This record gives sequence, structure tokens and C-alpha cells, in this order.
Amino acid sequence: MPSFKEVQYYLAGLWLLVRMDQRGFRYLDISDRGVLRSFWAILWCIPPMGITWIWWERLYLAAMPPQSSVGPAFFFRLGLVEAASWLVPLILAGVMLLIFKTGEKFAPIVVTVNWLGLPLSYLNALLIAFVAFVPGSEGLTAILWYALMLALIFVLARILRMICGAYPLFVGGLTLVLLVPSMLLTDFLQRFLGIYPPS
Repeated sequence: MPSFKEVQYYLAGLWLLVRMDQRGFRYLDISDRGVLRSFWAILWCIPPMGITWIWWERLYLAAMPPQSSVGPAFFFRLGLVEAASWLVPLILAGVMLLIFKTGEKFAPIVVTVNWLGLPLSYLNALLIAFVAFVPGSEGLTAILWYALMLALIFVLARILRMICGAYPLFVGGLTLVLLVPSMLLTDFLQRFLGIYPPS
């Protein structure tokens, strides 16, 4: 598992890429080994995921009859949703790259997207903690969440441009493939697996 210092090194590389600085690639391991190691980002995201899952459990129970409870299966299903929303967009991006015969871009995209998920998870958990502990902050949190999503689109598009080149339509399409299916899939699976708060 990558050390904290190594993770800092990767994040520094991402920041350089966001600034359109080619030196960022020197900070990232885009070899086959580096691609596999980038999935350790999922374990680094477990603390913010835990905050998100506890918050989701409270939302779910708040919509249920009094004295309702959830068991380990509830959190197992949340884990399945998390895994699917992490992996499926990467698979779809790989298919898109194969269609356009740019498969050599897959490794750097996997590495950057995986490590980019780390700060995103912590920022999302911070917003959840904010709405949980600051009464009446739902409106402000919604605005901050939309700002976070816009920042993610901007950051991801700039990183993909560094990887794929200045091809606006291709980069835009790839950005959508990496973001939109995850949102749709999360909502669908939560409802399908019965872990969406009943209305």
C-alpha cells in the first residue's frame, strides 16, 4: 500500500497537470504496476466513505418507521454501489479509447482518475460533516456541492487534455463518460438494492 508521502507525491503530480505542467507526469507511475497500485486509492478513501455511509444510513432510517434498523447487508450493498461507481466509468472510458484507437492513453487515465478520487472523497465527506453538524446549512451545502462538481469537471478536463491532447470534443466526451455514468449508476443501484431512502 502506498505510504502517505507517496500519496502526497501523486497528488502533487495531479496538481501540476491541472496547471498544464508536463512535469506532473514525472510524479505519477503510469506503468502496469502503477495502474494496479493506483487502486489503493480506494482503501485511502475508506475514512470519508465511512462518513458518507453513516450519513446515508441516518437518512435511510429517518424515512423509515420508528425502531427500524439496518444490518451489515445495508453497508455491504453500499460497498457494491461504491465499487461499481468507481470501476464502471473506467471500463467505459477504456471502451471509448479502444473505439478511437487511443488505448495507450488508458493507463495514465486510470492512474490520474483513481488518485483524483482521493481528494474528491475527502471534500465530499467534509460537506456531509458540515450539513450534519451545522443546523440549517442545507442550502449552503448544496451550493458548495455544486461548486465542487464544477471544480471536478474543470480539473478532470484539464488533466485529460494533458493526457489526450488539445481535442476539445474528445476530451469533453471522455469527461462526461467518466462522470455521468457514475452518478446515474449510483442512483439506479441504490434504488435497485433497496438502500435508497423511501419517499
